[in-house]
Amino acid sequence: MRIVVDLTRCQGYAQCVFLAPEVFQLHGEEGLLYAPAVPDGQAERVREAAAACPVQAILVGEEVSAGDR
Repeated sequence: MRIVVDLTRCQGYAQCVFLAPEVFQLHGEEGLLYAPAVPDGQAERVREAAAACPVQAILVGEEVSAGDR
């Protein structure tokens, strides 16, 4: 599974960080860092994080790429 975050859409609410801290991390107060390739065992947490994003900035799937933003 792979993810792409539209960082121009992301508003730093950090719901993803709370729900999937192994994948998403805040850098500073608003910068989001994330692992595009979801680690084993984290898929469900990432799906929950994507669903919880208030601005729907997280794309999840097997074939997503940076061009899908």
